[in-house]
Amino acid sequence: MANFTYTATNSITAEKTKGEIEADSERSAARLLLQKNLVPLELKQVDAGPKRGFKGFRNRIKTKEKVIFSRQLSTLLNAGLPLIQSLSTVMNQTPGKPLKAVVAKVITDVQAGAPLSTAMAKHPQVFDHIYISLVAAGEESGTLAVALDRIALQQEKDSETMGKVRGAMVYPMIVMIVLGGVMIFMLTTLLPQVQGLYDNLPGASLPFITKVLLSVSKALTKYWWMAVIVIGALAFFLKNWVKTKPGIAMVDNLKLHAPAIGGIFMKMYMARFARTGSTLASSGVPMIEMLNTTADAIGNVHVAASLRRAIEEVKGGKNLSDSLKGDPNFLDLVPDMIHIGEQSGELDGMLGKVADYYEKEVETQIKSINTIIEPALMVVVGIFALIIVAAVLLPIYGLAGKNIGA
Repeated sequence: MANFTYTATNSITAEKTKGEIEADSERSAARLLLQKNLVPLELKQVDAGPKRGFKGFRNRIKTKEKVIFSRQLSTLLNAGLPLIQSLSTVMNQTPGKPLKAVVAKVITDVQAGAPLSTAMAKHPQVFDHIYISLVAAGEESGTLAVALDRIALQQEKDSETMGKVRGAMVYPMIVMIVLGGVMIFMLTTLLPQVQGLYDNLPGASLPFITKVLLSVSKALTKYWWMAVIVIGALAFFLKNWVKTKPGIAMVDNLKLHAPAIGGIFMKMYMARFARTGSTLASSGVPMIEMLNTTADAIGNVHVAASLRRAIEEVKGGKNLSDSLKGDPNFLDLVPDMIHIGEQSGELDGMLGKVADYYEKEVETQIKSINTIIEPALMVVVGIFALIIVAAVLLPIYGLAGKNIGA
């Protein structure tokens, strides 16, 4: 797909109009304009390079906006409004310009005869694979409004869980950054002044801890530019390396097995797997398609790989619960609950209960870690403060002792 700017004449009012349209080719763009009673005078393809930096950030569409869009569209369809009218109404009520522009393109494609799922699939940066699968299933079963409501719930739950995990990491990061800033200030400003006092006293000797920290202080003062270059190079290398397959695999493995946070991420992935699977299964998406879509949505290559291995076994006639049984990347409760769902014929309901359970577990574990982090950080801050205070006060006490002795 490509974007085209156009200048056209309205065949009914004879008015000239300008705008932008998305199409596979220039010919397709012209055809779409003619279907809207617009006779193209000029068509020009827009350079669709990737949006980076501040502009790209500014054009980012938040999850909350997509949730509101899905909910409003579901409500209007439930009220009996036609699809195009519902989309137009939601577009007019959408405050964010990026999402409004995408919805406008979706309306154009739907007016041209494309199904809603097909029109949305042209914008994967806004509507992911799960979203498209649920909309397509809703269209096929005639329950599009219900599917959109389920999408909104799915997005809300996933966003809420991720928000809690991120929130648990923000506080210790802020404390460590502030502590690092204070340490640098003390090393580069206060300690050199202490050394100045001793320089005027012949035969005076600084304590060992003060000497060590002064060496660090001199290195920071003299070679700060080298530290900036090294840190910048490491940051650049890591930023690009974590996007490679080995980097992604290592980071995802750390998320599963790192002390303290590993259990949180594992339960978060189980909740995401169960919530996505439940939403897709309850919308009538076939088992294999549901599992493939869920594997794409999990967000961890190791858990996704385990699920894809299970998919191959399911294709061979094995139950999903048996395929996941004993897999180290799935907690034991998941295949047990799936087995009950398979026997009772309520797989979607059981997956929903698994999702509810693990979402609560994630919340509980995050609260427990937060209660531990605060005293642990206080101890760390206290140790660093003790080192700095000792390095500053010991020389002063030494000077005082000499003066008293004199």
